[in-house]
Amino acid sequence: MKNISSILTVSALLSASIILNAAQAAEPNPNQSSPHPSIAINPGNDVLPELPLSDELLFKYLSAEVAAQRGNFLAAHATMMSIARSSRDPRLARRAAEIAISGKLVAEALKAARLWQEIAPQSEEAAQVTLSLELASNQTDNAKKSLAKRLAASNEKTMPGVIVQIERLLARMPDKTKAAALLKELLEPYRGSVEARLTLAQLAMLSGDRASALREAREALAAHPQSELAALTLAQILADKTEASQSLAEFLQKNPNSRDVRMAYARSLFEQAKVDEAKKEFKTLLQQSPKDQTVLYAMGLLSVQTNELANAETYLTAYINSLEGKGDSERDATQALLILAQIAEDRGDIDGALKWLDLVEQSSQSTYIGAVLKRAQLLAKNGKLSQARESLNELDTDNNDDRIKLIIGEAQLLRDAGELGEAMHVIEEGMTRFPDNADLLYEHAMLAEKNKQFDVMEKSLRKIMTLTPNNQHAYNALGYSLAERNLRLPEAYDLVKHALELAPSDPYIMDSMGWVEFRMGRLEKAEEILRQAYAIKPDAEIAVHLGEVLWVRGREEEAKNLWRTALSQDPKNETLKGTLQRLQVKF
Repeated sequence: MKNISSILTVSALLSASIILNAAQAAEPNPNQSSPHPSIAINPGNDVLPELPLSDELLFKYLSAEVAAQRGNFLAAHATMMSIARSSRDPRLARRAAEIAISGKLVAEALKAARLWQEIAPQSEEAAQVTLSLELASNQTDNAKKSLAKRLAASNEKTMPGVIVQIERLLARMPDKTKAAALLKELLEPYRGSVEARLTLAQLAMLSGDRASALREAREALAAHPQSELAALTLAQILADKTEASQSLAEFLQKNPNSRDVRMAYARSLFEQAKVDEAKKEFKTLLQQSPKDQTVLYAMGLLSVQTNELANAETYLTAYINSLEGKGDSERDATQALLILAQIAEDRGDIDGALKWLDLVEQSSQSTYIGAVLKRAQLLAKNGKLSQARESLNELDTDNNDDRIKLIIGEAQLLRDAGELGEAMHVIEEGMTRFPDNADLLYEHAMLAEKNKQFDVMEKSLRKIMTLTPNNQHAYNALGYSLAERNLRLPEAYDLVKHALELAPSDPYIMDSMGWVEFRMGRLEKAEEILRQAYAIKPDAEIAVHLGEVLWVRGREEEAKNLWRTALSQDPKNETLKGTLQRLQVKF
């Protein structure tokens, strides 16, 4: 059997310790009549025999240990089992089991464990090892009796824990069908227990029998109408999210103080995009527990979604303060800090945004890199381009993907500052280190286009197409660039068409196709495609193109309305400014 050591861990009897104790015991003692003392180690506190440490016993023990160290686990186990049987010492049986487990010898390990349990019938560890090995071997007869005894000995308070232990043990069985059948058989007499019944419900669900799972869960809730566990299990099993939410709501009407169920209900509403209803439930939870971190974070996110930024800032700040710098796998401050930084930036508080970003910790490298890049952008935006570049170059990372992100980030800072030549230099330096990286090549192409180096742009995009044939962005970029310059339009059409085949629902590629159609004089088709793109993504750039098509078709007021909307969305959009100037449009 594979990975038996991961199924079962037995505390080792360290051979060095045994030899040391044996050597100490072998020293002459005038009060002892026997020439051979007894082994004096008993980590399990089992009842031990008076075992004289004879030369033969010591020789066999050391032989077994040496064989195990050399990887000859079968011979080591056989020798250790031999002296365990003859001595009736549970320590040696235990060691024989461990050697067999180390050698992935399941059958031999089980023999040793059974000997250990036979010698030390009161040992809980021996019983646990034997049970685990029996289940790992799919030998359920004795295991079933042992597990049934555990259930019978439990009471109302201890039964939930016993059931969980049994589930975990059975989960290790190779034959999952047999394990499920055994669990069902063991729990059948305990249907009166809500835990047993809900375990049966989950078992049915795992086996694909949703009808039985629903029946078990509903009957459990009917028998225990105040059980939060029953309410949550039923909601989990229900396939329809609306029905699951309704089930939770009905439970809350009768049990309004059930915090876990209300939390599940609020999350369910959020998942169904019922933001206002979800906020109402989270507010109730917050009233019950004003410092609950999960609720503070949820209220912050919901407030962002509803554009209540002042409330979002209040909730997320309280969330950050509640963590006191003690984030964990479930409570990560990074996302909240990034949102708070964005809120501060949006209201023009660059210094405030930087303060939030300074609190992001380096525990998660991917999110930390994002925070560092954002911080650099804000520094550059605040007129501190040199400091921004320095912060990126100082960051030490062995991860190539992160290093590439930092290179591109620095180039974009320079591009936005109008230093195209220096931006190209940074990217080209990166390309000497990572010559076949598609992201660097794409950024190189975009910088070259902005610098009117169209041959350089096309060379980089063609290389991307060779390296990553399914990279739709490269085909789209080259096709759009040709259409924008009104060159090689049939080729531009083929390039964008291929990009659209790779990503049929991408509104920006649809925008490119609409623009190619416009350049080729097919105005009706261009309008149709651009309207589809704008419906998916009402972006300023798409609005500019659709507006020009409408303008050329004589629908000037409709075009102006689109451009006004685009201007309110993105007043600095260069394409929009250029189009309005070229067409001499004034509002």
